[in-house]
Amino acid sequence: MTLDFSKTILEKVSFDRYLFNKELKKLVIWLGEEDEEVKDLYNWCQDKYGNQYPDIINQAFENKRFID
Repeated sequence: MTLDFSKTILEKVSFDRYLFNKELKKLVIWLGEEDEEVKDLYNWCQDKYGNQYPDIINQAFENKRFID
């Protein structure tokens, strides 16, 4: 449920770089220590927006343990 909500928010703001960055950072904080959901969100973001916003995605998730 939480992951679906996160994806919906990002899809709605993906037209704007600033909004995408802002909302992604908020969602990563909101998901907190839910490692599996954060990892799923990271993978989804990479698949869907990795070509468009690779720097934003990497920066938002840089402090998570599963990222190399």
